[in-house]
Amino acid sequence: MPEAPLAGAVALVTGASRGIGAAVAIELARLGAHCVLTARTQGGLEATDDAIRTLGGAATLLPLDLLRDGEKLDMLGPSIAQRFGRLDIVVHAAGVLAKLTPVAHIMPQDWQEAVAVNLAATWRLIRTVDPPLRAAPAGRAVFLTDPVVETPRAYWGLYGFGKAGQAHLARSWAAEVTNTPLRVNLAEPARPVATKLRAMAMPGEEQAQLLSPAAVASDIAALCLPTETRQGATVQIAEGQA
Repeated sequence: MPEAPLAGAVALVTGASRGIGAAVAIELARLGAHCVLTARTQGGLEATDDAIRTLGGAATLLPLDLLRDGEKLDMLGPSIAQRFGRLDIVVHAAGVLAKLTPVAHIMPQDWQEAVAVNLAATWRLIRTVDPPLRAAPAGRAVFLTDPVVETPRAYWGLYGFGKAGQAHLARSWAAEVTNTPLRVNLAEPARPVATKLRAMAMPGEEQAQLLSPAAVASDIAALCLPTETRQGATVQIAEGQA
C-alpha cells in the first residue's frame, strides 16, 4: 500500500471544532498528517478528535480563544516546532461574523471583536508560523476567504473588512515567500456552505440546500499537498472541484 501523501507531516488547523475547519482537519488526518486543532470549544475539538481517531489518525487539542488569547497564539508556532520538531501545514478557518449592520452603526465592541478575530489573529498567526513553515520541505498555508472580499455588500462591512484585510496579508506573505518552498493560497467556496456562521447570517435559509463542509474539505486539503504549486491564488472551491 502506498504511503499516505502527508505521512509524517504536522498540520495546524484553526476553527477546528466544527464546520469547514473540522472537516478539513479530518481530511488532513486521513491523508496522514498529525493535526494540531485549535478552537474555543473544548467539546467541539473532542468531537473532531473522535472522528480523526476513528480514521486511525492522531490529533493534539489546543483550546484557544483568538479574541482573548493573543499571547498564546504568539507562541503557537515555536511551541509546535519544539514539541513535534516541525510544522508543515496551516489552515486558518477560524472567523467571526460579528454583526450585520450599517457601517455607520458599527459599535466599538463589535469593531474590536472583528479586528481581533478576523484580522489581528491572521497577523499573529502568520508571524508565529512563518519560521517553521519556511523550514519545512513543502510548507503550505491556506486561508479561508469569502466572496464579500471582492464584492462588498450592504450590512456586511464589519465582516468583509476583516476578511479583506486577512486576504491582503495572506497575498502579501505569499509574495514575500515566492522564492522558498512555502506556498500560501486562499480557498473560497464557490457556493455557500452549511456552517454556523452562515446560519447566523441567514437564519431563514434551508441549510440542507447548501454545500456541506465535508463536500469542500478534500479540495481545501489538496491545497496542502506537496504537489501544490500555486502561490498567492484565490482558489474557487466547488463540490469536488479545485
